[in-house]
Amino acid sequence: MTVLVTGATGFTGGHLALTLARRGEAVRALVRPKSRARFDASPLAAAGVQAVDGDLGDRASVARAAEGVEVVYHIAATYREAGQPDSAYRAINVEGTRNLLEAARAAGARRLVHCSTGGVHGHIAHPPATEDAPFNPGDIYQDTKLEAEQLARQFGLDTGLDVVVARPIGIYGPGDTRFLKMFRGLSRGNFPMLGSGKAFYHLTYIDDLVEGFRLCGTVPGARGRTYILAGPRYTTLEELVALVARELKVRPPRIHWPVWPFWTAGLLCEMICVPLRIDPPLYRRRVDFYTKSRAFDTTRARTELGFAPQVDLEDGIHRTAEWYRREKLL
Repeated sequence: MTVLVTGATGFTGGHLALTLARRGEAVRALVRPKSRARFDASPLAAAGVQAVDGDLGDRASVARAAEGVEVVYHIAATYREAGQPDSAYRAINVEGTRNLLEAARAAGARRLVHCSTGGVHGHIAHPPATEDAPFNPGDIYQDTKLEAEQLARQFGLDTGLDVVVARPIGIYGPGDTRFLKMFRGLSRGNFPMLGSGKAFYHLTYIDDLVEGFRLCGTVPGARGRTYILAGPRYTTLEELVALVARELKVRPPRIHWPVWPFWTAGLLCEMICVPLRIDPPLYRRRVDFYTKSRAFDTTRARTELGFAPQVDLEDGIHRTAEWYRREKLL
């Protein structure tokens, strides 16, 4: 089977493309020119993944990438970046998705798997949340991801293209650096614990997530459905921090600082830094990490896809910490 993966030079897309290639699929990747050198030096090229130069904003290059493809895995997105205007998020996350949907339909693709985010649900007031929980995106990234998944779903209804929406939750594992701040802060004794620590957090190991995407692309009954893809269990943030600290053989933070001074400081940092396109030392969304619950129910994915995450939290944390150690990031 010939498949197209967007976002293959990123953490999630790269793992997905490599896994599919190793399973014997003919994998094609849409690669931006500025990412081509990184692609050529990556295991993707060595595994036989074919790079097609282009960009989601360029309809012609998207059409070339989609030629002869049976399944499209749309992982690429513009993520949070200081000073980036809202229009940049919409251009890639929404209009880029539209370009890909149209190209996939014109090329006769059998299915398109659209990667959204569990963040479209925002704070989970009544955990665990299912796919039918209310939407409450918290920033422009989540706003445009929600708009894109709604666009993809409606496009499928209007045109007959088989569209499956996946909402991954808390992606982590070797190669990821989003959770490095927590690991590094705990290892050095300077990770601040804000609030009660009772908010829920849900992590998904990268190998389990990739298998979830593959199932979204191959299970016939998934047509037109939306799936939350999350790890075996969620914990409180306090419990998660304690697990990481235990792996690193350090003590977890004993002092819990009040949230509001840090939230206010984050607001001031954003007001000053963002207009200057400087990455603020503190964001409000980083403070939200301590206060907004993320806890999800994967019953639909388990029963309809056969999704069965294999990597428990302790093992995943151990594998991630080992990678950080090997890379001398701690």
